[in-house]
Amino acid sequence: MSAPPPDQPGRKPRGPNLRGRSPGHPAGLDDDALLKQCTTRRSRASGPGGQHRNKVETAIELTHTPTGITASASERRSQADNKRVALKRLRLKLAIEHRPRNLTDYADLPGDPSDLWQSRIKARRIVLNKDHADFPVMLAEALDTLAALNYDTTKAAVVLGVTGSQLVKLFQKEPVVLARVNVERDQRGMPVLR
Repeated sequence: MSAPPPDQPGRKPRGPNLRGRSPGHPAGLDDDALLKQCTTRRSRASGPGGQHRNKVETAIELTHTPTGITASASERRSQADNKRVALKRLRLKLAIEHRPRNLTDYADLPGDPSDLWQSRIKARRIVLNKDHADFPVMLAEALDTLAALNYDTTKAAVVLGVTGSQLVKLFQKEPVVLARVNVERDQRGMPVLR
């Protein structure tokens, strides 16, 4: 049985759904393009899993060369599965930890939110599950916008076409994100988000 063509339902997407203009963040690259920017280290995984796991290099560590951000996975028995998990973790870490250098103020932002962002907004609400492949690139776009607007969530929400509470809820889906945003806000004398 052959796989359905890319435009048919049932085909598993490769990486985030990048319709239209991409925010330009490395978290938004498709799998192949992101892997080309990475070095891969393989090693033997420790722990339960039997003889196969202990004799075969199934653990994977990916390092994004331009940023130095790394992610790894070793909990699966197959190298391919660990690579997929490590890539998902790397995409999320890039979204959280990497802000483009040229993004210093509102003038550096693209004109409108990306097509992907706009496709996920319904009545000023963000319709997105944390486990969806689009989550890291959406999070990156929200954090880039927030950083360019000096961590003012009200202004960022207006630019992104959502309510302030929806933006905070997006950050709450990853506790480390909310903590980082609150550190930045605290440094600027702004109240912390809950």
